[in-house]
Amino acid sequence: MSAPVVRRRVWGLGLMLLVVSGALGLLGLAVGSTGMESLLSLWSDDLAWQIVVDIRAPRTLGAWTAGALLGLAGAVAQGLFRNPLADPFLLGSASGASLGVALVLAFLGVSPFAGEWMVRLGLTGAAFAGAVGAVLLTLALAKGVQHTMRLLLAGVVVSMVLGALTSLLTLRVPEILPAMQAFMLGSTGFVAWSAWWLMAVALAVGLVLAWGMSRVLDGLSLGEATAQSLGLPLAPLRAALVGVLAMATGTAVAQTGLIAFVGLAAPHLVRAVVKTTHARLVVLSAAMGGTLLLGADVMARGVMAPQEIPVGVLTAVLGGGYLLWLMHRRHG
Repeated sequence: MSAPVVRRRVWGLGLMLLVVSGALGLLGLAVGSTGMESLLSLWSDDLAWQIVVDIRAPRTLGAWTAGALLGLAGAVAQGLFRNPLADPFLLGSASGASLGVALVLAFLGVSPFAGEWMVRLGLTGAAFAGAVGAVLLTLALAKGVQHTMRLLLAGVVVSMVLGALTSLLTLRVPEILPAMQAFMLGSTGFVAWSAWWLMAVALAVGLVLAWGMSRVLDGLSLGEATAQSLGLPLAPLRAALVGVLAMATGTAVAQTGLIAFVGLAAPHLVRAVVKTTHARLVVLSAAMGGTLLLGADVMARGVMAPQEIPVGVLTAVLGGGYLLWLMHRRHG
């Protein structure tokens, strides 16, 4: 495929994602517990407009930003491990975040959806610390980032062990089970403006760092020997990419809980439209992840209103269906 064709497809996909995200954002402002409402009627009602500004707007922006973080992390993980089935939770961050939340719930006895900012800060902080701690433990077991396969296996081991510890803790303190279930299913319903700002800053930093190190991902896609022949300092740059992966995943999980398949499917969907370098792939994957999670969030609110479907359940069903269709198509 020639360079002008690739460039046109990249710009076309980016523009399409921007338009779809804008349309979904307007829907996100209009969809509430009673289903679809008119934005014009909300404008004339002070109380309804306050709900839009304080609840729906940060939730809508937060859903897009969390999805963008997961999409970015998925593109980095798949490039770093040279595996199209790699996802952002591969280094144990999901299990670490779950254990951190379980420890706070067990020892402090708080609900994850209480309104006090101190409680939210404690839970989100515990989830972020648990996610980053799990990644650091994986790095310690793998003895650094020099060997990709060892890092991958260490991530699997850490995920299993921390997941088992979380299960033991919930058995020991069964009162935290409903709260843990809510965290495991994922939700964007409690994202406030402060949480959105935090995710937006993490996304901006992650995009800049991943874009700046995209040459490493391009080199690794051609093999270790090729990447080394380019004269790139692989060890420090690979460690920096693991840091971007941990930061993006930990920030998203801390604010929204565990949301599956977004980080795995977003880079797949981008590559299905255009084959391009990682400099463009990480940006498009972030935009695709944000669009996917925002669309799932709007569906979760509106399909069974006033009852809300956990957005993590919806993304798992839709993402799993997409991957099964992709496997069937490739097999055929």
